[in-house]
Amino acid sequence: MKNKTLAAWLAFLGGPLGLHRFYLHGMGDMLGWLLPIPTALGIYGIQRVQQLGQDDHYSWVLIPLLGFTIAGCALRAILYGLTTPERWNARYNPNTSVDAPAGQTQWTTIGAIVLALLLGTTVLMASLAFSFQRYFEYQIEEARKISQ
Repeated sequence: MKNKTLAAWLAFLGGPLGLHRFYLHGMGDMLGWLLPIPTALGIYGIQRVQQLGQDDHYSWVLIPLLGFTIAGCALRAILYGLTTPERWNARYNPNTSVDAPAGQTQWTTIGAIVLALLLGTTVLMASLAFSFQRYFEYQIEEARKISQ
């Protein structure tokens, strides 16, 4: 029995490591094994900023990878939490009745949805702001070089 609440929490807390994919699809899930790659690259981008400063061009690309991965997993947690019990059980628990308790929405499921919405939107907006700010600052610097 695949529990909807547990899947939502795994997507929210362990999504960038692919834990929700392994829970729902097993250890052979390729996307579950690929999810840690952008997570690790984003963490590497944060380390580059700490070591080389904010002018490092590679970190401008790497850091948003982490943010978009976290935001995507938060969105997946929201989608898991909002799935109807009938649809959840039909997809992940096909041998049980349509109203099996594993697909029911509980208060802890709603908590996962709320926290995923808060953190996911915050991380997404921060990633976009960081990327665009760095890109436009770079464009201004290049324009300044050309004009001199």
